[in-house]
Amino acid sequence: MNEKKDSRILNILFGMQNPIEIFPGLVLAAVVTIVGIQMTKGIARLLGLEKSPVSAIMMAIFLGIIVKNTTGVHRRCFPGVSFGLKKLLRLGIILMGIRLSIFAVLKIGALSVGIVIVCISTGIFLTLFATKKLGLGERLGTLIGVGTGICGASAIVATGPAIKAKEEEVVYAVGTITIFGLIAMFLYPYVSHFIFSMSHIKSGIFLGTSIHETAQVAGAGLMYDQLWIGADRTVNPTGADVAIVTKLVRNAFMALVIPLMAYFYIKRNGATSSKKVKIVALFPVFILGFIAMAIVRSLGDYFVLGENFLWNAEGWNQFCYIVKQWAGYFLAVAMACIGLGTDIKRLKQLGARPFLVGLLAALSVGVVSVILIKILAVFMTAVK
Repeated sequence: MNEKKDSRILNILFGMQNPIEIFPGLVLAAVVTIVGIQMTKGIARLLGLEKSPVSAIMMAIFLGIIVKNTTGVHRRCFPGVSFGLKKLLRLGIILMGIRLSIFAVLKIGALSVGIVIVCISTGIFLTLFATKKLGLGERLGTLIGVGTGICGASAIVATGPAIKAKEEEVVYAVGTITIFGLIAMFLYPYVSHFIFSMSHIKSGIFLGTSIHETAQVAGAGLMYDQLWIGADRTVNPTGADVAIVTKLVRNAFMALVIPLMAYFYIKRNGATSSKKVKIVALFPVFILGFIAMAIVRSLGDYFVLGENFLWNAEGWNQFCYIVKQWAGYFLAVAMACIGLGTDIKRLKQLGARPFLVGLLAALSVGVVSVILIKILAVFMTAVK
């Protein structure tokens, strides 16, 4: 009984029975990250600039993609890369909660929830419309729609069994989402800066509503901060903070939208599904971890800084700084894992029509996000 319990705990924490297997991949990702940081500094020195026009996060992802598609990644590194993309990413996001008070999280969530709902609806309905016009299967359209609207590959994988999607349909949908998510991750930090003129709140909401995967949103947010905020610790919240909170709001809708999409697909097509969709299982639990860290920050600021109770202010501030630093380290390594897990050859196998559907969905969600943010700009004052 204890062995089964230990096995379950190891699976939850590491996604495998033998945690030692993750080290080769994590070491590779860490090396790629460090090289990316040094190359970014080198570019700045070469151009005679104080700050590089290319962020360290972007460079780490690029280097990871180059390694994956040239020399390749040894199979012994696969468990570590997978761990970085899933567990380490989520741990980094959870720890980022210490950067915000729970009140700031709630304010950002309130600001973004309406935009999130409209963007989810736009992504799903336009994708279904486009797939029908291009003669693609409704199952594929449903998968690309939920991937665009909610949570990228996670939403696609969760929806697939419920609508009896074929393996190649899931692969096509994930590939399509990955292509445009990667493009948006690299491009949108610059686009948001250009459109929203250094408004970190607006830029963060745009990144959080228009980029597909949680990892890609985190990457874009970190790039934005490195490019336009830098080492300025007075900015709170940063673009990355707002982007991640907005994306977590989107992720929470998985528990509502995926069962509804499966139900309507089955009803329209007179099909049945032996796979029951469990709403509780769809809810991303790491959202609760992020909220818990924001609550810890709020309580600490109130009791320690406000009344000098239980702990001195210097010790509390140092604790928050260390947690922020480790959140940054974990997310940086996770971003390198994105590159190390991106197989260009597999993406090139996609047909033209799924590519067009993905392009339409990605562009439409981005455009709708910009329009809504512009309309609601009057409410987007600084969130503290």
